[in-house]
Amino acid sequence: MTTLDIFADPTCPWCLIGKAELDQALESRPDHGLNLVWHPFRLNPDMPPSGMEHVAYMKAKFGDEKGILEANEPVLRAAERLGLWINMAAIERVPQTLDAFRLMHWAGIEGAQSRVMSGLMRAYWREGRDIAAADVLADIGKGAGMDADMIRRLLASDADRDEVLTREAHARERGVRAVPTYILGGAHVVSGAQPATLWRQVIDELAGGAG
Repeated sequence: MTTLDIFADPTCPWCLIGKAELDQALESRPDHGLNLVWHPFRLNPDMPPSGMEHVAYMKAKFGDEKGILEANEPVLRAAERLGLWINMAAIERVPQTLDAFRLMHWAGIEGAQSRVMSGLMRAYWREGRDIAAADVLADIGKGAGMDADMIRRLLASDADRDEVLTREAHARERGVRAVPTYILGGAHVVSGAQPATLWRQVIDELAGGAG
């Protein structure tokens, strides 16, 4: 197995696009031989614990309505091509994603990371749910086969908060600057959402090398 380390934030639109492209490649190559490991890397590390109203966040980031539309257009175009439904109108707040990454950390222990990341992205981008809320995170974890009550108990504590922050700081020290970022086999860095064709080529080359 070759490890594919993925640095992604569920509230990052290009992480959503990148995951959809990667998923397409993996589905078309069921014997892909990749071990996906998801790592914490917050798109907005300075986001207040209560998050930020979505429209205010977009205006702060992209300026006026024209800037917001220009920023959203390529994302929505890519989503349509991939058959993804992004419901921008449903998103009321941009959350602080530290607790979402705590959930991802526990999901890694149970081998449920990709299922949990799918759940986080679906909850945020399609359903407009607050993925900083403990009940929402517990529900997402339950949907991925985890114990919802245990998740609530852990979220009510500071369990693994420092671990997640340390891992994120380590990623920044290694040179990760944006999401999504992929590191293949601990050596080859790929930045940005990549098309499924690239991942199929990677998988085929790995299979050829193994043979």
